[in-house]
Amino acid sequence: MKKKGRKVFWHNIKFKYKLTIFNENTLEEVVAIHVSKLNGLSVLLATCTVIFLVAAAIIAFTPLRNYLPGYMNSEVRSQIVANALRADSLEQVLERQSRYVMNIQDILSGQVKTDTVQSIDSLTTLRAEQLMERSKEEEEFRKKYEEKERYNLTEVTYTREAAGLIFYRPTRGIMSRDFNPSEGHFGVDLTADPREGVLAALDGTVILATYTADAGYVIQIQHAQNFITVYKHCASLMKKTGDKVKGGEVIALLGNANEKKENPQLHFELWHKGNPINPVKYVVF
Repeated sequence: MKKKGRKVFWHNIKFKYKLTIFNENTLEEVVAIHVSKLNGLSVLLATCTVIFLVAAAIIAFTPLRNYLPGYMNSEVRSQIVANALRADSLEQVLERQSRYVMNIQDILSGQVKTDTVQSIDSLTTLRAEQLMERSKEEEEFRKKYEEKERYNLTEVTYTREAAGLIFYRPTRGIMSRDFNPSEGHFGVDLTADPREGVLAALDGTVILATYTADAGYVIQIQHAQNFITVYKHCASLMKKTGDKVKGGEVIALLGNANEKKENPQLHFELWHKGNPINPVKYVVF
């Protein structure tokens, strides 16, 4: 039955019909075409294929391809990047001109004395720094965050010499200069707020607490496993030589050895067996 059904189906598909066109006046046969359903389907599929290929070629080789979702050629992409960079440059120029006008207004209004002005560019830089000053809300947020992170300690276990030691951050501030022994800088500089507390990095014993002309008040602490920490540019010391200190305990108050600096800086050094070590490897600043 299945074979008979298939034969009937293919017979219907392949069965040819004669399409004839006659001349109405003479009844003469003009055109006669023999077609079948299979021929009609083949012609339809071929026509659809040709139309699809033509449409694809038009879209692929003409600017119409840029309207396809998710497609962007290299020229359009480079143009977008160039426009973004140009817009960023224009924004910076506009902001600088705005600060320039504000500086001129301050000079004309008498808020800035003309004899203190070295150049408009210096005033523009100063204006940018003033605009970047912390707001009251930012100060409160930073204070809460720093208090929360004060006891966020880092346990150093990747070096055998410092295995099991927990290093405290010596003060709350921003690193302004990195460790560079080739230039004679054997520690890191941390810029902080005035009168900020200086904390002991580890438990230990104070082996030096003195004042020097170039580094202000200096305190050194001997720790376990042959570690020594050095704290320079302090305004005052809270400990004296021979005192025992705990990690995280306030040992000094931060200040400036150089009064010309706007913000106080703490110079922090870490030594092991007489050799300077980059504190960044052990302390999270």
